[in-house]
Amino acid sequence: MEKNRTTQDVYLVGVGVSPGIAIGQVSLLDHRYPVYELHIEAEEIDTEIKRFRQAVAEATTQLQRIKERVSEQVHLREHLYILDTHMLILEDEMLVGATETAIRTQRNAESALRQVLKNLRSLFDNIEDEYLRERHSDVDAVGERLLRILCGADEQMTGRVENEAIIVAHDLSPAETMQVDRSRVLGFLTDKGGRTSHTAILARSLDIPAVVGLETITSQVEDRQTIIIDGESGVVVLNPSPATICKYQQRKKHFEHLEHELEDYRNLPAITTDGMRISLCGNLEMESEFKLAHKHAAEGIGLYRTEFLFLGRQQPPSEEEQFDAYCSALERMDGQSVTIRTLDIGGDKFVTGLNLDDEANPAMGLRAVRFSLQEEGLFRVQLRAILRASGRGRVRIMFPLISGVAEIRACKRILREVTKELQRQGFACNPDIPVGIMIETPAAVMIAPFLAQEVDFFSIGTNDLIQYFLAVDRGNQHVAYLYDSFHPAILRALKMTCDAAHAAGISVCICGEMAGEPLYTLVLIGLGLDGMSMNPSCIPRVKRVLRHVSREQGKELVERLLTLPTSKEVSVAIDLHMRTLLPDLFARPLL
Repeated sequence: MEKNRTTQDVYLVGVGVSPGIAIGQVSLLDHRYPVYELHIEAEEIDTEIKRFRQAVAEATTQLQRIKERVSEQVHLREHLYILDTHMLILEDEMLVGATETAIRTQRNAESALRQVLKNLRSLFDNIEDEYLRERHSDVDAVGERLLRILCGADEQMTGRVENEAIIVAHDLSPAETMQVDRSRVLGFLTDKGGRTSHTAILARSLDIPAVVGLETITSQVEDRQTIIIDGESGVVVLNPSPATICKYQQRKKHFEHLEHELEDYRNLPAITTDGMRISLCGNLEMESEFKLAHKHAAEGIGLYRTEFLFLGRQQPPSEEEQFDAYCSALERMDGQSVTIRTLDIGGDKFVTGLNLDDEANPAMGLRAVRFSLQEEGLFRVQLRAILRASGRGRVRIMFPLISGVAEIRACKRILREVTKELQRQGFACNPDIPVGIMIETPAAVMIAPFLAQEVDFFSIGTNDLIQYFLAVDRGNQHVAYLYDSFHPAILRALKMTCDAAHAAGISVCICGEMAGEPLYTLVLIGLGLDGMSMNPSCIPRVKRVLRHVSREQGKELVERLLTLPTSKEVSVAIDLHMRTLLPDLFARPLL
């Protein structure tokens, strides 16, 4: 693609992952290096394996050096686990052992490693949960580090930015991101990445504006080109005119003023102007996210993902391992409620000790609760660990991808059996542990009144619900544009679910990406949501909106939205309404 060198005010839109506005010149990082794929002779195999092992040793040394440097920076210490994870990957048979096996088929180390990385990416691509799918970036980062070493390329380049600049790269590894000089780096732009990528998480910790997922930004800019980035809206402006620069400078001041105001909201209750209290919780799993939950005053964990305990292992985690993890979560949340979702992956694609056939369509195959009910032994172990943890604090249990009453009854039957078993064995547990389900399928929405009679709470997983309701694979670039939170069918599905829950006297919350988007907040409370669970860093902005609006205003807006036939009309109506109602909070441009 030809670079935009002269045309003024070229607007691009990516995924805004770290709020803030930056105006500066590009520092383009080129991660390209030659990777030669060669056939080697049989007598060269041992030499090639030795070369690969030396690369693994050098990669470990590099990561250890980086860890020592980063440990001196207080704001990054909580993310050191990422580097530890990368060092563990360098010992993993799925990467190292598989590469050596591939070399023995008479391929050079670079070629063998690249093929193994490709195979591992295909495994992660089939994971439905965006957070877990993004974890393939850890394997990619380690693999790319090994390839650089094998090819004799530089270790990293982010620390070499000499003047204040906006880094533009195809992707940034956690190690590269951690080593940036905050006094010189104004922002990040990348071709790859999503809201839950490590680049995004680290950018937020560094308080550096970032936009990812721009796909072709590296081919559209060049060094020292002036650009503007808005890390909240995801807007990027190439070659901004003087008038545009002036406009964004004013927005930058406005943003910094609002950010300062957010500190005042931390200890205030999440309550609407007409007295409606809304629970604001965090979606999390990793150590650093618990600290974010405390920092942003999360009222508990609304979605505790357990999949990270299972991924990339030869055998599933033991009952004791899971029990320790769940107890640790309770301790970190200081007595607040923790909602634990049972395993939401499926098959031997991710738990290598299990034997299941490959599936042509894993998103609609044997996964989540379906997988748990088939692999009942594995399910019982997890339920035992969760129930034992319930004896230590406020635990709720949540079953994913429920599509019928028979499934939830089967889950509850096994839960009762496990509870009695634990009681006979003398373990402390809560026999009345609150039980909830994820509403993620059209079937669950349509029979929500029946499901509500079976459980204590609903949690709407909008990420899956939207793609299943609209029959859209959001990972498919040809149809991803149809994945639309504003679709009238989605609004109706949410309202039906909320109405069914309240008619049965149970609570309903939302834990998809919609929960963390302030623009949706008024709509969600108008639909009747009792709580929202999100990335903890989103809580202050959502709370700020909540405290400026009423549920009655939300109901009036929803009534109007339900009369609109298209996503575009709904989107425009919400945007204009929020800009009119709260102009200081929603001042970003419409594109």
